[in-house]
Amino acid sequence: MGGIKVTLLRKDVFRLAVPILVEQLFVMSLGMVNTMMAGHISKEAVSAIGMVDSINNIFIAFFSALAVGGTVVVAQYIGQRNVKHANDAMKQALYSTVIISLFITIFMWLFRDSIISVLFGSADKDVIINAYTYLGITLLTYPLISISLVASGILRGAGDTKTPMKITIFMNLINVILGYVFIYGIDIQNSHFHMNIPSLGVKGAAIGIAIARVTGAIAIIIVLLRGTRLLKLKNVGNFKFNRELLKPIFCVGIPASVESLLFNGGKLITQIFIVDMGTTSIASNTITNSIANMLNIPGNSMSIVAIALIGQYMGRRNTEEAEKCLSYITKASTIFLAVLAFVSVPLARFIVALYTENPDIIAISVRLLKLNAICSPLWAISFVLPAGLKGAGDAKYTMITSIIGMWLFRIITGYILGIPLGLGIIGIWLGMYIDWLVRGILYCLRFKSGKWKEFVLIKIDSPRKVAQLKV
Repeated sequence: MGGIKVTLLRKDVFRLAVPILVEQLFVMSLGMVNTMMAGHISKEAVSAIGMVDSINNIFIAFFSALAVGGTVVVAQYIGQRNVKHANDAMKQALYSTVIISLFITIFMWLFRDSIISVLFGSADKDVIINAYTYLGITLLTYPLISISLVASGILRGAGDTKTPMKITIFMNLINVILGYVFIYGIDIQNSHFHMNIPSLGVKGAAIGIAIARVTGAIAIIIVLLRGTRLLKLKNVGNFKFNRELLKPIFCVGIPASVESLLFNGGKLITQIFIVDMGTTSIASNTITNSIANMLNIPGNSMSIVAIALIGQYMGRRNTEEAEKCLSYITKASTIFLAVLAFVSVPLARFIVALYTENPDIIAISVRLLKLNAICSPLWAISFVLPAGLKGAGDAKYTMITSIIGMWLFRIITGYILGIPLGLGIIGIWLGMYIDWLVRGILYCLRFKSGKWKEFVLIKIDSPRKVAQLKV
């Protein structure tokens, strides 16, 4: 009987994980292509995009964290087979996050130039000019990002990982195609017509991303309006805030978003350390991050699966299966990451050379990739495990742990190793790995204590229903 349960668990995990894995593969692959295209404009261009993306990623991660609240609540209602409340929660999560994103967009637009000047004023003049252009366009897409992230998270919470996969792949293909056209320009002519699009460089990269995000947001809203097997967005013009539904959504979403802001704010500080090290270090950091993100696709995929599956188990109050599931997902992630890390070492120089021909950037990036290969297996206990804890509703503990790891270890240790001790960007990355180790230990202790299983995010009407759901 135990063997059957393990087999079913594996099937549940991989049924959700495979579409997410394919989606993440396309996202990261096309992201690499974008970075390569920028890298071949100039090192100033790739540095500017890397700097601005360190800002954009803060807000993307923030919207993603807010979306976790909707994902968890919808997953738990689906676990209870309460489709009506799942749909109501979807609408509350979607509308509230879009409203928040609009306020953030207005604020960022008003202070965009000042933000670049304060954070990256020591960068080269050409880098700063490109950064102004790139941020001014990409920040306008924040509401569209929030729509896509929340809607995708909700669909995954309901067990539908294929629809977000298809839309994300389509959106990223548009991004790469238009990015190429607008970055380098095209000139096509024959006897019937003449098409000429000038080379726009960094501005073209931003326009390609913006159009892709518009397309993605429209596509996923159409899906929700038409309806899926379990979810459908109804009465779009009729919306009122529902405190009973918003409370559990924000009970998870607010700690997760605070964690995200402080964590990514800390990453921005380390980015500032790197800016002072020069354009070569900035470009090396951007390129290595792009490759490391590609290698980490299984980890990111399993994190998303952990939120949805643990949420569904906890909605049914099946804490024993939730524990087995989270343990299995974390171990599987560790194995996948270790294998990919091992394979990446002999290919490091070849992969980096796809981004740039600069020998100094290649040398630094290869060293960073080898260091990443040693430490990447730590990522699963640092990020996959807490994703499952959030699925159970234990978002405050993950928030506090993340803040401790980032601000007491990554920033301080990274600064000491990188600047006073003279290790440069290698020291900054070592600080990051020490952060992973510390938070991983704390998350493992929390998991083994079992306190995360005591959270009751969504109530069930009766004891009889609990028994029915566990069968």
